[in-house]
Amino acid sequence: MIRDSKRPVERSEGDINISPHRQKWIQEQLDEKTRDLLNEDARYFLHQSLSTPCLNALQSVSGSTITDTQGRDYLDCHGNSVHQAGFANSDVIEAVIEQLRALPFCPRRFTNEKAVALAKKLGDIAPGDLNKVLLAPGGAEAVGMALKLARLATGRFKTVSWWDSFHGATMDAISVGGERLFRQGLGPLMPGAVHVPPPYSYREPFPGADTLSSPEYIDYVMEREGDIAAFIAEPMRCTEVVEPPENYWRDVRAICDKHGALLIFDEIPICLGRTGYMFACEKWGVTPDILCIGKGLGGGVMPLAAIIARADLDVGQHTALGHYTHEKSPVAAAAALATINYIEKKKLVKRARQAGFEMLSALRIIAKKHTLVGDVRGVGLVLGLELTKGRDNRPATDEAERIMYACMRRGLSFKVSGGNVLTLMPPLTITDDEMGRAIQILDQALTEVEQGG
Repeated sequence: MIRDSKRPVERSEGDINISPHRQKWIQEQLDEKTRDLLNEDARYFLHQSLSTPCLNALQSVSGSTITDTQGRDYLDCHGNSVHQAGFANSDVIEAVIEQLRALPFCPRRFTNEKAVALAKKLGDIAPGDLNKVLLAPGGAEAVGMALKLARLATGRFKTVSWWDSFHGATMDAISVGGERLFRQGLGPLMPGAVHVPPPYSYREPFPGADTLSSPEYIDYVMEREGDIAAFIAEPMRCTEVVEPPENYWRDVRAICDKHGALLIFDEIPICLGRTGYMFACEKWGVTPDILCIGKGLGGGVMPLAAIIARADLDVGQHTALGHYTHEKSPVAAAAALATINYIEKKKLVKRARQAGFEMLSALRIIAKKHTLVGDVRGVGLVLGLELTKGRDNRPATDEAERIMYACMRRGLSFKVSGGNVLTLMPPLTITDDEMGRAIQILDQALTEVEQGG
């Protein structure tokens, strides 16, 4: 029997695609040809939250810009976190074309020069003593490989992770992930996944929140469980743009060492310079045992992810940790090498730090004009505006969605996270003029919604 369950709309990882505001956008802003394409998309694809029905249809991308089928340009501060080097980066595209002509595919039992060169490059730029690599087609698969490796290396199977975290949409990834949207209605998940409250200051407080979100509680959980293989977490929750307390990761690192558990960092959306550091964990001065990266690794052209681990964790010789068909894709490896080389050549890590500081300062200035802006946060080019209303500062969820569509009408695209956080993650190549335009559009949209437009 097929169930058609009617559950409340979940506001977590992204903006809502089945809201009245979405339907109004489609009817008022999209022409008949585009609406027909969206209907065809909905006809042939299985429906799921956050995507089908889709927002719009695109015909091209370039740099910081996406262009829809009606020819309208949007400054894209979303990009699914793949556009560190900008969309349609010519260095990446040329590397892909060259590799397609030379060696488009490498059967899994063989290796190739591009894949080896990429593994060496990742080991060279990774923090600390991380220098052994496995590649995978996507971030969720990388998380799965990291979990397998932790089990093999420790002989244990349990994990500790945060509620409200996201590590991918596969069954193992949603088991350690903590977002209800991805877990609800799916029955028993992977055993041994223990969750603790995250150190999020933007969440509504609950009794004992300070204690239960502290490293000391993680220490207590690991002590009571006694057989934890790994603690897996994002160095910072990038969708709501919340940093952990200053010494949080140093304390967690020490607790993992104390209990013989591995520390796994999931940097899939924020690796490769987005935080103003090549790898986000460098900001907190803590090196994990296994680092998961992805999304922008393929330059916004090819799907690619990786794990980078310590050499002494190379213990899976008799087990297939990944063994994905496209694991050592020469084309994806060529795209990744070109992306990393471009980031280094153009000094985009430094650029992200400088541009992020400038955008954060500008956002704080306009925030003073708007009663809806409760907080402005940022690390490099990972920026967020938390919207609140009323004397009790409750989340302004409806207003956040209306502001998103008001910005879309003016040519700015971004993501609404957690229901009330406007999350901006522009490419590291964003220009000063583009930053100014984004700030201006946000200012105008906030004014429109606050005045009841």
